[in-house]
Amino acid sequence: MSLIDLSHTIEHGMITYRGLPAPLICDYLSREASRQLYTEGTEFHIGRIDLVANTGTYLDSPFHRYADGKDLSELPLDSLAGLAGVVVRCEAMAITREAFAGLDLRGKAVLVQTGWDRHWRTDAYFEDHPFLTEEAALHLKEAGVKLVGIDSYNIDDTRGGTRPVHSTLLGAEIPIVEHMTGLAGLPDTDFHFYAVPPKIKGFGTFPVRAFASF
Repeated sequence: MSLIDLSHTIEHGMITYRGLPAPLICDYLSREASRQLYTEGTEFHIGRIDLVANTGTYLDSPFHRYADGKDLSELPLDSLAGLAGVVVRCEAMAITREAFAGLDLRGKAVLVQTGWDRHWRTDAYFEDHPFLTEEAALHLKEAGVKLVGIDSYNIDDTRGGTRPVHSTLLGAEIPIVEHMTGLAGLPDTDFHFYAVPPKIKGFGTFPVRAFASF
């Protein structure tokens, strides 16, 4: 079995989404300080991280968009783990339903490879990024997908104030994973996908260690 990591590394000072603060990663208890608490030769490190939920590769639950939607603690594991996967490869800026035509998508994690992850940690990542159209989202909903992921800055077009793809998918309880990477290393089909966040009450999004097995 091969395991492919599909997540970006979260680092101190890293900007995921323009306008949101970078994570602060530091010591809560350093190894040096811990030596004062334990016998000689024994030391520990306890880290501290301060981050917004939309950091790195993260998963959106319905609560992210809807006040009465399921939050992270309410998502069933079978909507996040061991999902049969399909990779759709498309480098168009506006990805329409034609990109998914003729594919068996019911019950699948649909991962959209745009190649935009090549711009990660650069200014280009934030500008003119690929996104799904509303009709594409409606098609995926009607096709009965379980989860949708993308290796781009946002699954929606961010040039306006509406977010029809988030609204459509999360309204149908279809989780979204954004800021993925490494999709080029996956086959088109015949793999399983995993993206499980911590079980946090009252949170709509959180980083995940997304990966696939085949």
